[in-house]
Amino acid sequence: MGPVGNATAERVEGNRKPLFTEVSLKRDTAMFILTSYTLSVVFCFITMLCWGSWANAQKLCDRSWRFELFYWDYVTGILLFSILSAFTLGSMGEYGRGFLSDIGQADMANIGSALLGGVIFNAANILLIAAIAVAGMAVAFPVGIGIALVFGVLLNYLGFPIGNPLVLFLGVAFVTAAILLDARAYKSLTAATKGVSTKGLTLSVISGVMMATFYQFVARSMSGNFEVLDAGKLGPYGAVFLFTLGIFFSNFIFNPILMKKPVQGNPVNFGDYRSGSLKSHVMGILGGIIWNIGMTFSIVASGQAGFAISYGLGQGATMVAAFWGVYVWKEFKGAPRGTSKLITAMFICYLVGLVAIVVSRFV
Repeated sequence: MGPVGNATAERVEGNRKPLFTEVSLKRDTAMFILTSYTLSVVFCFITMLCWGSWANAQKLCDRSWRFELFYWDYVTGILLFSILSAFTLGSMGEYGRGFLSDIGQADMANIGSALLGGVIFNAANILLIAAIAVAGMAVAFPVGIGIALVFGVLLNYLGFPIGNPLVLFLGVAFVTAAILLDARAYKSLTAATKGVSTKGLTLSVISGVMMATFYQFVARSMSGNFEVLDAGKLGPYGAVFLFTLGIFFSNFIFNPILMKKPVQGNPVNFGDYRSGSLKSHVMGILGGIIWNIGMTFSIVASGQAGFAISYGLGQGATMVAAFWGVYVWKEFKGAPRGTSKLITAMFICYLVGLVAIVVSRFV
């Protein structure tokens, strides 16, 4: 049983688990956390599946439905799930603080850090979705998210060093190799089709560099120990909620700019959004919910796995998205002979890299 209400606890060096607790008669709410590294890895793999699959929702919208319009529903879905998780998993359990208590006691600096993480993510993610619209999932994800993984793991490890750095960055090296293989395959495709713009590749690179930084701002806002939360710091559910607020409100700045000056096609307006089909709106909200399930699971898992490992495993979404793009949406159909070997080598490198990231916690 973790400390709740008015409690005093003596921490053990390393695990910092409470040895003695005095619980008041009036019980405060707490939150659900993970206490097992193995289960944290499972959560990270769920994150990987969610982050690699949410973009299929955009593919399932009406063909004429532009990504700028899709994105309004997408951020709404992200916000809705953060509210749901805050008042369910974030308000029940044995450890930490309940969601409302957590938000109420947080320092402004930590609130601002979580919000800023959302703003940075949103700018990067809009560019990623633009890249998907231009170049497809099989290109945008491996390049954009692959770059985000490499730099993101480095930045998060420097801030919160958990895991064997040699094994961890060996895994990152294999992921880098996978990125280069995918870029080579994409080059072969563009040479064969003569109709695919390199704009998608450029957008993916810019998105990846920006995407590498957002997670550390969320991490900085949080307590390092989820069982006994530091005063002024946020718990995982409070941090995710504020992060999503940053996404939601910044979208009213970023998205209208892209609607007026799109990366592809003619400008769109809010009249176009209102005329969208129910299917397209539902798919956008569903895509946001799927993505935020992954984000929430990643942050919850970081309590045991550490931010670098949790972020790195989640960004294995690249492999999942590439699978969808290659084998379901046939985005490399018509590519020259030998391209399939490059794609296979990419998947192998990604798999080896992810395994190395997982085991870096144990060696």
